Amino acid sequence: MGQLISLEIDGVMCAVESGSSVLDAILSVSEHYPHICYHKALGPIQTCDTCICEVDGELLRACATPAATGMKVSTSGRSPEVRMEALDRILHNHELYCTVCDNNNGNCTVHNTSMHMGVEHQKYPFEPKPYEQDNSNPFYRYDPDQCILCGRCVEACQNLQVSEVLSIDWERERPRVIWDDDRPINESSCVSCGHCVTVCPCNALMEKNMLGEAGFMTGIRPSLWESMVHLTKEIEPGYGPIFTVSEIESQMRESRIKRTKTVCTYCGVGCSFDVWTKGRKILKVEPQMEAPANQVSTCVKGKFGWDFVNSDERLTSPLIRKGDQFVPVSWDEALDYTARRLAEIKAKHGPDAIGCISSSKCTNEENYLMQKFARAVIGTNNIDNCSRYCQTPATEGLRRTFGLGGDTGSIGDLANTDLVIVVGANPAESHPVLSTRIRRAHKTRGQKLIVADLRKNDLSSRADIFLHPRPGTDLIWLSAVTKYIIDQGWHDQKFIAQKVNGFDEFVAWLGTYTLDYAEQETGLSKERLVQTAEMIHNAGSVCICWAMGVTQQMSGSETSTAICNLLLATGNVGRPNTGAYPLRGHNNVQGAGDMGCAPTYLPGYEFVADDAARAKYEAAWGVKLSTKPGLDNHHMVEKIHEGELKAMYVMGEEMAIVDSNANHVQAAFEKLEFFVVQDVFFSKTAQFADVILPASPSFEKEGTFTNTERRIQRLYRVFEPMGESKPDWEIVTALADRLGADWNYTHPSEILDEAMGLTELMKGVRYERLQGYHSLQWPVHEDGTDTSHLYLDGFPFPDNRANFYIPTWYPPVLEPNEEYDLHLNNGRMLEHFHEGNLTYRVQGIREKVPTTYLEISEELARERSISTGALVRLTSPYGTVKLRVVVTDRVTGHELYLPMNTPKDHEAVNYLTSSYHDEITHTPAYKDISVRMEVLKDKGPSPMVRGNFRLGNPQPRPGVMVERKWKRRDYTPLTDTDKALEQER
Repeated sequence: MGQLISLEIDGVMCAVESGSSVLDAILSVSEHYPHICYHKALGPIQTCDTCICEVDGELLRACATPAATGMKVSTSGRSPEVRMEALDRILHNHELYCTVCDNNNGNCTVHNTSMHMGVEHQKYPFEPKPYEQDNSNPFYRYDPDQCILCGRCVEACQNLQVSEVLSIDWERERPRVIWDDDRPINESSCVSCGHCVTVCPCNALMEKNMLGEAGFMTGIRPSLWESMVHLTKEIEPGYGPIFTVSEIESQMRESRIKRTKTVCTYCGVGCSFDVWTKGRKILKVEPQMEAPANQVSTCVKGKFGWDFVNSDERLTSPLIRKGDQFVPVSWDEALDYTARRLAEIKAKHGPDAIGCISSSKCTNEENYLMQKFARAVIGTNNIDNCSRYCQTPATEGLRRTFGLGGDTGSIGDLANTDLVIVVGANPAESHPVLSTRIRRAHKTRGQKLIVADLRKNDLSSRADIFLHPRPGTDLIWLSAVTKYIIDQGWHDQKFIAQKVNGFDEFVAWLGTYTLDYAEQETGLSKERLVQTAEMIHNAGSVCICWAMGVTQQMSGSETSTAICNLLLATGNVGRPNTGAYPLRGHNNVQGAGDMGCAPTYLPGYEFVADDAARAKYEAAWGVKLSTKPGLDNHHMVEKIHEGELKAMYVMGEEMAIVDSNANHVQAAFEKLEFFVVQDVFFSKTAQFADVILPASPSFEKEGTFTNTERRIQRLYRVFEPMGESKPDWEIVTALADRLGADWNYTHPSEILDEAMGLTELMKGVRYERLQGYHSLQWPVHEDGTDTSHLYLDGFPFPDNRANFYIPTWYPPVLEPNEEYDLHLNNGRMLEHFHEGNLTYRVQGIREKVPTTYLEISEELARERSISTGALVRLTSPYGTVKLRVVVTDRVTGHELYLPMNTPKDHEAVNYLTSSYHDEITHTPAYKDISVRMEVLKDKGPSPMVRGNFRLGNPQPRPGVMVERKWKRRDYTPLTDTDKALEQER
């Protein structure tokens, strides 16, 4: 807490933290004090004037006036009349019909403010505006007649989300909010993040799923609804009785509208929010300020991407393959059959003939059980999860140098640091809410930004320095910049001397990495590299983010290590607002690793080979554990082909098209003697199964997820499981018990408490400590104290010091050649997640982006005489895909970009990828792809359809630009300051 200051509010002394506003001070003693445009996430906007008070005798807006020691604030005197005038002006723009409004749910700011201020009549009668509703977006609608022009939505879009789509056209006779340069919402650059809807203080912006559903009288036909609005106003003598009725009706809604806190099941940011439901209808997602990772922020998937939960394509009963058909069976039959077949294979071939794959989409509790199932029930260390595909190299780099395999700080550090460096990552589309923190800091407070990528993305277009190295050469330029910094004497000599080992050896190794060498190998100019080094040197704090553009290379672990070395050399680790941030791709990829879903680690990253660690688990589980090293998912596939792995149990992973070299993987699945797939949908992987067990998505289970910043959060059950599907933990428990385990878990809390009680890293994590929006970042001490910043007191090595680690650069294995002359990059897309098994079942998202498409450069389009919409076939040494192209300036020359998501098998990028991999972690080299392109049709319909935000035209603004409102001829100033300015004019 900062320094406290004291001031007087209506004759009573109060204390607030330094930096607070007068409004903060007033709200600390009067929670219902009016303020409509102000929002904690947005700060003062100054459009509504309902918070005006007297400060030392002067009428001022409380939201924009800093609190100061000795101030005397009065909310009486002249100010009540002024505040009522401000509210009357707002109601001139808004028709109050609360009882029959779907937003009458206790959280409508306009309703609540009007009621608390005792509005009885409108001084300025409501006048309809000359604009139609905009219903073009599939997820939300805008009603100009209800819009009070507070500007919250604009501020959220311009300076919180920073998509810079919304603005208010103050020059119109009747001002209104506009999208881009005044386009329909669905033809603008709106990314459907939902920020605007979330912060709207009334019903002007509303989720379409809410309309006609929330209220008892809101689902009636429009003509009758309008009649009820007018009748209510005619028969009631004032607003007081209307508010009374609307309050009663609002409380009645609570009996049928359920609000449940959950954690998003998409990317690793870990957004949490309340889900509003009526029966199995999802009405809306409402993020809360107390949500630790996101506050009120969401992306299109988190806000609107949940229709898949109720999809009629859900697996709802167990299936067993009989011949060429899958036949529904009872749970008893499916589990008995599965247990019998696994037992037979174990008895005949040994436990290591069976492999288990856990899931980054499942909870910590479920991941813990899956690795326990492999080790304690089957008797093998053949357990892995999809972090092998993306994040394991980052973990390796972190462990080598710093000691622990997680982000060194929090998302807040990324927002507060002086410089963010993003290498091989596209946060705006892969980690959208985290990206908003970087964009906001860059726009509003001048944070510096360096982006290194093969493709121009959102952050690169905003960056102070954009680096476009040759594919796979990031280690070289990172090391060259590190060498230059050291050569200039800019390294943190004190930090290194006190806290880091191996400096001299590291400097000697850096000798090769001169600026000349880096320019030759990476294609980056020496001048650009020097500018990069200078920006790092001039920054008081630096954070580096990286993701699959780094980790999915032959040098994934090595480049991750080079990033950590740079941070050590500059002293940018072990203090706030600095450090390493490998952006975890899935919602619980961090948790899957934390829970021991890897062949070498037990929960808490204790080594299986450690006798003491193994003995601890043997005592707790009552079994003898295997000492034989296990297989990771890459090796499992190879061992199937070699005839050594006979059976697999895959929980919640789409290996058939997500693993590299998909044809090779699918051919392996066909060789298995027995294959169990546990999933929510009939995935491509499930097509190869012998048994399919229907699991439940996150909305139908309880448990915890761990996000990219090591934050453990609890999710609650929104719905009962659909059909006969079950939460994964229940299925694994039932199967284990049939194999003689006698686990008998009855709730995820029992599993979590067992798991965390056995680890040293998370010893103090307990289910009851995660109630509601409470969260814990590991390490967590036994008393429940957690750790937001790692390494403040040293590093977890025997001497308490970090280590410079000498990496090895491996050149890309598949560089373009005469036959395969194009380099294919790949990654995520904002609207869809990974392969799209969930998001392509969300109608609104599917409308906006119905399928994937290949991005090609303008140069290549001219060279091959094709245009957007052309149909092409890409061929690599491993397979082919066929899809349409989009010509764009986001890629250059012979670089191609193909998003990894598609609902169509023939478009899946992993038919092109190889089995080459990182030498240490065996993470596939997804980014090392050379292809040739055959033009099948030189033109055709564009795959980028109406509704795709990339076709829009964003309009950056500093914010609401309230000064334009104050300059309007029809605006009469209400504060003494504004009156004085008007007199001067």
